[in-house]
Amino acid sequence: MSDDAAIRNVVARLAMLADDGDLEEYAGLFAGDALWEMPGAAIQGRENLLDGAIERRAAGTVGPGSHTRHVITTQAVAVDGDEAASDAYWQFWVDTATAPSIALFGTYRDRFVRTEDGWKLAHRTISYG
Repeated sequence: MSDDAAIRNVVARLAMLADDGDLEEYAGLFAGDALWEMPGAAIQGRENLLDGAIERRAAGTVGPGSHTRHVITTQAVAVDGDEAASDAYWQFWVDTATAPSIALFGTYRDRFVRTEDGWKLAHRTISYG
């Protein structure tokens, strides 16, 4: 698989696993010291990211039974050796079982690092709009 395709796959798997999948696998797609930034919040470290995903599932805001979906649309990837950058548009759909609608949308600005286990997300900056 090309580096470009592998990175696109990481972005897609993160979205799909956030909605309905194994959260250990989800956390495994991040670098150990990964940083996740969004307006009003920042989370650093794979374990903290896993804890946040578990909390969101427990609250019912995402995950099985929540009737939500993360959708990735337009994406550009640039690989530079063992590092890469990706920009992607995202949409967050709610009420997918009854009256689907987009609750939020924006851009992911991601930085990846190549590891012996493949590409890992090292830094994600989320913006809305």
